[in-house]
Amino acid sequence: MNVESSNPETMMTEPAIMSALRNGLGVLIALAAIAFAADLFSRIGIAIYTEQYLAVVLGISLSLVFLKPQEKAIQRLCNAAIAVIGLLTSLYLAIQYPDLVERQMDLPLDALVISALLFILVLEGLRRVVGITLVIVVLLFMGFALLGSHLSGPLQTREITLDRLFVYLGVDTNGMLGLTLNVAATIVIGFILFGQLLLRSGGADFFNDVALSLMGKSQGGSGKIATIASALFGSISGVVVSNIVATGVVTIRMMKKGGFKPHTAAAIETVASTGGQIMPPVMGAVAFLMAEFLQISYSQVVLAALVPAILYYAALYIQVDLEAAKQQIKPIDPKLIPSKRDVIKSGWVFIIPFSAVILALFTFNQRPETAALWGALGALFVGLLKGYKGKRMHAKDVVASLEETGHSIVDIIMIGAAAGFIIGILNITGLGFGLTYFLVELGQGNLFLLLVISAVVCIVLGMGMPTVGVYLLLAVLVAPSLIQVGVEPIAAHLFIFYLGMMSMVTPPIAIGAFFAASIAKANPMKTAMTSMRLGWTAYIIPFLFVTTPSLLLIGETSQIVITVMSALVGVWAVSIGFAGYFRDKLKPFFRISFVITGGLFLLPNLQGGETPIMPKIVGIGVLMTLIFVTYLIKKTASKPSPNSTQS
Repeated sequence: MNVESSNPETMMTEPAIMSALRNGLGVLIALAAIAFAADLFSRIGIAIYTEQYLAVVLGISLSLVFLKPQEKAIQRLCNAAIAVIGLLTSLYLAIQYPDLVERQMDLPLDALVISALLFILVLEGLRRVVGITLVIVVLLFMGFALLGSHLSGPLQTREITLDRLFVYLGVDTNGMLGLTLNVAATIVIGFILFGQLLLRSGGADFFNDVALSLMGKSQGGSGKIATIASALFGSISGVVVSNIVATGVVTIRMMKKGGFKPHTAAAIETVASTGGQIMPPVMGAVAFLMAEFLQISYSQVVLAALVPAILYYAALYIQVDLEAAKQQIKPIDPKLIPSKRDVIKSGWVFIIPFSAVILALFTFNQRPETAALWGALGALFVGLLKGYKGKRMHAKDVVASLEETGHSIVDIIMIGAAAGFIIGILNITGLGFGLTYFLVELGQGNLFLLLVISAVVCIVLGMGMPTVGVYLLLAVLVAPSLIQVGVEPIAAHLFIFYLGMMSMVTPPIAIGAFFAASIAKANPMKTAMTSMRLGWTAYIIPFLFVTTPSLLLIGETSQIVITVMSALVGVWAVSIGFAGYFRDKLKPFFRISFVITGGLFLLPNLQGGETPIMPKIVGIGVLMTLIFVTYLIKKTASKPSPNSTQS
């Protein structure tokens, strides 16, 4: 979600007519996506190419990018002119697309002009919504495509002229109008609309009350409430920053009031919200994208992602619980905790939207974007007829959902188009194979080294981008090299997704942590560092499931059970060490010992195959010793001394 669009101070300078126009364009994007998902065009006898629909959505999105509020009239005028050019150019591409495709090989002038204009406009739009980094990446690939034929070695490319490259990127289905833009303009829009309607129907309040009723009475309940509520909402929101803003304004204040330090409260919210993106079944819509990329079923993706997500939240929950014990944070005031019975009685209807999605996918075999539409209709039905605790949706809420859906998708549309440029360049020049071979050679046949290099690339390229954009870019640039060296395809894609998402909490960008810190009025860098500690599993677990497929529920049942149980024990032990508390505050020696012992349970076999059994056996012995010694120390410290008894 672009934060600027929701900034009240900025909006004050925007003329009312401009605001109405932007909101109207946002609604238009949402309505176009609804029509496409429901096959309305074919139902009324209009046959259109998918690429024509994509060009229209791209044009409207470009208009929204350039029609942002500006202080000076001359800036508004210039941006309005650019917005009109972008819209008209895209509409021309949409209308003339069948003819342009047929004449593509002849490099017609209109195709060249249209493609070059859209290339420039998309890059400028990309710069405005996510910054200059990704623009530089695209330009580097563009330059490499034109000059790479003069190189030697694995990165040498086929010779190609600038005009042919532009036409290919603008018109061919392997370029701008390819898979990445297609997924963004169909599946992602559908799930953003689903999330917006669910939010306004009372779903966010229901999720919060569920968490409150389940965890409010436990020690440090406010932190556990934030973990559960943000995970539930984050799974469908698809935008980490949006999730932090939506839930953090409530949960962070609750945690601070409960006794958590500001930076700790902000970090818990950041890690919980970020984890929502990796939590099945929706995974911020990435589950459906991954299934499309890998050409496997959606259910396979969900099953593979289940255990890593459980390990991620287990580590967060354990550390929140230990942090609460260490700081002696009390449970939530019982007066503020709703009864489970009342929550279920008021909110059971929210089963309907999720059931609609599941039925559409698995019973009626609908496309993901159509399933999202079913879920949106379910949320609309619940919101209009019942709502939550008597608070129903109104017509203005429905319109606001459509507007926000259009505004929220703009960033992802720009990234999807830019990723299409990169895919097109990789295809037409042969650079895709060369880049994969180069990364493999850079790893020098060492899988661990290749994984480390890939992890760094994922974190750097993912900085500041929304969930879907992170995945789309990394699936194109990094995943193929991992698959090439024998990594299980689903493991490779989950690896790049996890590490890409951790850019949200990893300095120097750490946009998620910085947003949460601003809400908590905490030190941003301290919040980011605490977030990295709380979310440590997302840096480690991807390396484990790449080398240990049983963590992705691949393999024999007995091996899966042993591996998962071992991983849970390891996560528990390492989390104790990081939290620095077990029955009492731990001294550095014991903290390090718990971390090392947990590592024995998590140790993978980097030579391939399943994890070795001997480190686990040693780990059991050491862990039992540590538990026994800490118990004795605690018991000795709590026993009154003889002198105090005599006195």
